[in-house]
Amino acid sequence: MTGTLYVIGVGPGDPELLTLKAARIIREVPCICVPKGREEGSSLALSIVKKIISLDSKNIIEAHFPMRKTKKSSDMSELDTKWNETVATVMGVLDSGTDMAFITIGDPTVYSTFFYLYYRLLELNPSLTIEIVPGISSIMASAARAKISLGLADEKIAVLPATYADDISAVLAHFDTVVLMKVHKVFDRIILELDKAGLTNKAVYISRAGMDDEEVIHNITMLRGKELNYFSMVIVKK
Repeated sequence: MTGTLYVIGVGPGDPELLTLKAARIIREVPCICVPKGREEGSSLALSIVKKIISLDSKNIIEAHFPMRKTKKSSDMSELDTKWNETVATVMGVLDSGTDMAFITIGDPTVYSTFFYLYYRLLELNPSLTIEIVPGISSIMASAARAKISLGLADEKIAVLPATYADDISAVLAHFDTVVLMKVHKVFDRIILELDKAGLTNKAVYISRAGMDDEEVIHNITMLRGKELNYFSMVIVKK
């Protein structure tokens, strides 16, 4: 019998935000697959889980996911190779009848690495049992830490990865709340757009929400020109 794959969101960083269901499954399964952005790096998702669950008896499998977006055929070939290697590893465990948890920070359905694998796994075994366990996303955690309501009544909310957005001015104009993720590389450009729209004083910068070194900054102009953390976002609330 093929094992079950549980895809588990472990939240944005605070281990107390791990759901009861997520914790129960992680304790029960014998094998955990851990995504990493660099082969030589560590896993943030695993570090969150380790703070509240003993993993001494678990088989921990590390999966390297190159964290970049590209259209170059050579780069895509490398990415495909890495993802296919992980698919083969996961299928090997499941085919042995072993249940596995694939853990990911935040929520598995929001800009998660897992969905690079999801359809490839089902292509290999359409009857594969995959259960997705939602987690608290960094979006909700950041809004809570900044004490911002993302939406009330008929207010419109937009969420977009700022790094890949060519033009955010239209979004700022047409939505009541705009969540800009992955702002670390384009922050100064975002400031310019907010200045033009007269919304700079309506924006809050949140970095590493729920972690020990969390930052919530309302005067975002003080960050102009500075090197920012990868796990950061800006929420604009009109």
